[in-house]
Formats: sequence, C-alpha cells, structure tokens
Amino acid sequence: MTPDRHQEPVSGLRRPRVKPEHRAYRTVDGNVRIGSVVYGIGAEVTDPEGWIWTLTEALDGTRAPAEAVTQVLARHPGLEPRSVTEAMDDLYEAGFLEDAGAEPSAALTAEDRERYSRGVTLLRWMDLSPRATAWELQARLRSARVLLLGLGGTGGFAAQGLAASGVGRMHCVDGDVVELSNLNRQPLYHESDIGRPKATAAVAALRAVNSRVALTAERREVHGPDDLAALLAPGYDLLLLCADRPPEIRRWANRVCLAAGIPWLDAGYRGPLVTVGVHAPGRGACWECHRAGEVERRDLRLGAGQDEEAASPRMEWNPVNAVTAGLSGHLLVYAAIALLTGVPEMEPGFRFGLNLMALSEPLEERFERRPDCPACGTPPGGS
Repeated sequence: MTPDRHQEPVSGLRRPRVKPEHRAYRTVDGNVRIGSVVYGIGAEVTDPEGWIWTLTEALDGTRAPAEAVTQVLARHPGLEPRSVTEAMDDLYEAGFLEDAGAEPSAALTAEDRERYSRGVTLLRWMDLSPRATAWELQARLRSARVLLLGLGGTGGFAAQGLAASGVGRMHCVDGDVVELSNLNRQPLYHESDIGRPKATAAVAALRAVNSRVALTAERREVHGPDDLAALLAPGYDLLLLCADRPPEIRRWANRVCLAAGIPWLDAGYRGPLVTVGVHAPGRGACWECHRAGEVERRDLRLGAGQDEEAASPRMEWNPVNAVTAGLSGHLLVYAAIALLTGVPEMEPGFRFGLNLMALSEPLEERFERRPDCPACGTPPGGS
C-alpha cells in the first residue's frame, strides 16, 4: 500500500474514523474488506497477522492518530509504528476515512446541516478522495451557479432536484406557457398554472421547495448562439440544456460553451430511451465529436436518397410520460452534482442513460476526440 501521497496525511486529522458507510468486516479467509465492495467502491486487504483489522476497529472517531497507533501496538507489540501510520495514510488516501472532529463549513447553517444531512451521507459514501469531511462537498454545491435552459419534462425534474439538493444559485429560462398536455410529465406545474408562463410558475414552485436557493427565471426563447452567449455572460459554473428546440440548439450550446470554457450537460428522451451527455471544453470529445461518432456507430444502412431521419423519424410531439421525463431529469441532476462536487469522479466526453426496452443493458457511449471536428478539432496549421 504505497500510493503517491498528495494530500495532508491522516496525522492532520483530529479524530480519524472509518466512514460509517465503509465499515470494515472480515471475510472467512481472514481478509479485511473495507468500503462498499458490493457497489464496486471498496477494497479487500490481506491481513495474515490481524493488525489491519485491529486498526480499523481503533479508527472509530474517538482517538487521535497517535492514540490509534498505540491501540494497535498494544495488541501487536512486534509491529513497527511506521507500518501502522502508513496504513492509516493509505486508508485516508483511498477515501475510506474522515475526521470525526471536523467542523462543517461555515457557509452552512445549522438548518442546512439538518436539511442536507441525508444527501451529504450519500456523497460521503461515493467519495473516494481524501477529505476531512463530506460537508466540503455540500459547501461546493452551495457556492455553485447553474443556468438551466428549458423547463419542460426534463428541465422541470432537474430544477426540482437541484433546488432540493441545495445548489446555490440557479437561473431558469423558458419561453413557453403551461398547457394541459404538459401535465402528464411535468409535475412542477399544476392545473391552476395553465396559461401562465412556465418561468413564472416554476420559480414559485421551486422557492416552495427550497427558499435558501437564489432562484431567478425569465420568459425567453433562444434563437441563435448569440442569445445563448448573452445568457451565459453573467458567469455560471454549469449549463444544463433541457430544451430540444430549435433543432440546432445543442450545436449552438457546444460552440458557445467551448468558446466560454463552461462545462455543460444535455438530456432528454426519445421514446423509451433516456440519455444525458456530459461535456467540458478540453476534456474528451465535444458534443459534435460525439455526434459524428454516434452516426458512424449506428450504421443505419440507409437506401439511396434517404437521410438519417428515415431511420428515426421526428414526430410532431415527442412520445413521453412522467417516467421517461423524470428519468432524464434525475439523471441530469446526478451528472450535474458530480461535475459540481467531483463526486463521483466523472470524466466528460460521453453519454449515458437507459433504454426502458432493455433495462439489463445500461447505455454508455464514449468516443475519441476528432482532430477534424469543426468545433474543437485542430485548425489547419495548428498544433
């Protein structure tokens, strides 16, 4: 266990403890399993002398690091103190320890700590970075600024999820009014909202979810990349694109976010397929790289004179219900929180989702960045 240490060692923690979600146990062959092995985020350590198990028991949040070492040496007197200290550092570097004596961020109130306690626990479970306390992650969310474009099915669920999760500032944009046909998959709105601008109705509903979030909205349509650039101009950490028109809007978002250096996500549904795309300038394939790779992969074998639409025709109304809209919106929130907090680690440049006709085969597509991409490729004569 000799990782490249780049963080403060566990000796910098006041009272190190194994995270409750990563509680260790012994296997029938005497090894120690720590972390959630069943979820793919744990580890199994051989322990022929039994002292690793003793160490995990000593790291219960009641002792300083030196006291934990003393506890282990008392039961294993032939052991070198350095070995115990290095093992603690390894456990910390692997993300299995936290500081029971760490104070939550000063940016979070007592009410915040109660409100977000369950979400912080989940982040702590998934976090495999050396960190004194998972409250650091909630503080990151608290300081984040998000622009959400489109308050329909996907966007409505996403806005609710981000507000509930405690994002600091969110500006929502939509040009439509609430219609009766929206209500089958947009529970952000009610029958009493029919005829009201979605932006107006959404802000009222979202503030009822979480009054601590700085929420603003405007009724506005995007007619080109300049409109999108103007919306992003105040400065945001992330763009969530939940609008599906005009048809060129994803291409516009890709170009504008590349120019501005802003990560962005797009999500939606197409029949039983729900997907989320994760994009960040300079990190993996951009949306246009991915789109080109996806077209090649599909190999539609279209006959002469037929274009791609023949294989997947667009209908006047996209078939959808609350399930497909909700899945796309909730997966979008998951990706947004991952990018804003770093938990779990998510390398941009891919698309993931679910096909409700094949639940046993979750979708994940990742393509290489294309040197000839008109958006992010190397220009002629460039390096």
